[in-house]
Amino acid sequence: MFINMLGDDIVSLTALTLIVDPKCRNDTDNVVITQITLSLYLMAKCQLTLRLLVKSLVHTLDDYIETAQKILLSVDRTLDHFTLKMTKLKILTYIA
Repeated sequence: MFINMLGDDIVSLTALTLIVDPKCRNDTDNVVITQITLSLYLMAKCQLTLRLLVKSLVHTLDDYIETAQKILLSVDRTLDHFTLKMTKLKILTYIA
């Protein structure tokens, strides 16, 4: 329903998750993105697009992502984990 609102990255990640991991097709919890994950992804995407980041802000955002990963570590939400890893990779690529 909201697929048109999501970025190409999330749509592609969702499709790959469903193709590669068959258990995600049957368990809808694995293809749901929590609010914290989506918020961090959108915040990173906006800041990277605007290129207004100071490196310290990037590190702070990276810390937010690491904290979210620790929170979601005990929960089996495949798409959340992949989205956070992808967002972190985008930030690290921007720094380099």
